[in-house]
Amino acid sequence: MNTPRPGEQPLPGPLSADATLAFIGTIRSDWAPGDCPKNLTQAREGGGGNARLEIAAPFRPGLEGLAPGDGLILLYWMDRARRDLIRQHPGHRDAPAGTFALRSPVRPNPVAMAVVRCQSIDPVAGIVGIDAIDAMDGTPLLDIKPYLPSVDVLPGAGDQASSSRA
Repeated sequence: MNTPRPGEQPLPGPLSADATLAFIGTIRSDWAPGDCPKNLTQAREGGGGNARLEIAAPFRPGLEGLAPGDGLILLYWMDRARRDLIRQHPGHRDAPAGTFALRSPVRPNPVAMAVVRCQSIDPVAGIVGIDAIDAMDGTPLLDIKPYLPSVDVLPGAGDQASSSRA
């Protein structure tokens, strides 16, 4: 593990493995360690990363009902992220903050979320083209959920100032 920065606090011990997850596929992108964007805005500005999902055969029937143009919520496992910090000091912030106040991949359970647009879908091959992703090539995919504006937008979200958390 890397040495914590000033103000960072590691967890006191190892995490227990008390959940079983099934990876439903793999995220494919042009991003590699060292050149992966920090967020979806950067990914989109960088051309999207040739982003696509490769869905494992047993899970391909679950793609039924999805179509190009649909908004999708992806949950994925940041398998190369640290898991030992509960307080972090990102380089873009003046002071440390708790992990749960940040969008950093460094967290006890490195589950990431992205809201993307389906660009293409081949349910037989299990390939879903998406507009962009901020994940390195080979990142395990946990789940896909449809984005529903009537459910997934905070009330008054247009009135809130954008957050500086990342």
